Amino acid sequence: MDCIFCKIADGEIPSTKVYEDDEVLAFLDLSPVSPVHILIIPKEHIQSAYQVDCSNADIVAKIFCVAAKLAKEQGICESGYRIVTNVGKSGGQTVNHLHFHLIGGRDFSWPPG
Repeated sequence: MDCIFCKIADGEIPSTKVYEDDEVLAFLDLSPVSPVHILIIPKEHIQSAYQVDCSNADIVAKIFCVAAKLAKEQGICESGYRIVTNVGKSGGQTVNHLHFHLIGGRDFSWPPG
């Protein structure tokens, strides 16, 4: 499989890891949009949120637990942050591997641009 996030999870491509266990990896985004911008991925290849079902939904809950832990460690828990996943081409997904952006450290507006 030619998936950049699978290669990062396998250690074939270097990344700046901020969290790792047997199922989840979190690393710094190479093109941050805020002072804190961390990508959180399942190590198992799941193409996108539309492929989440009852057989693999537990990993999403675990990713949100990791996001909360990282938000506390990064000092953005109290001020606020976003957890974003893009789905499909029109939704802005550029890597076809389920991933969540943990972004914070600045003010955001709604709706996003």
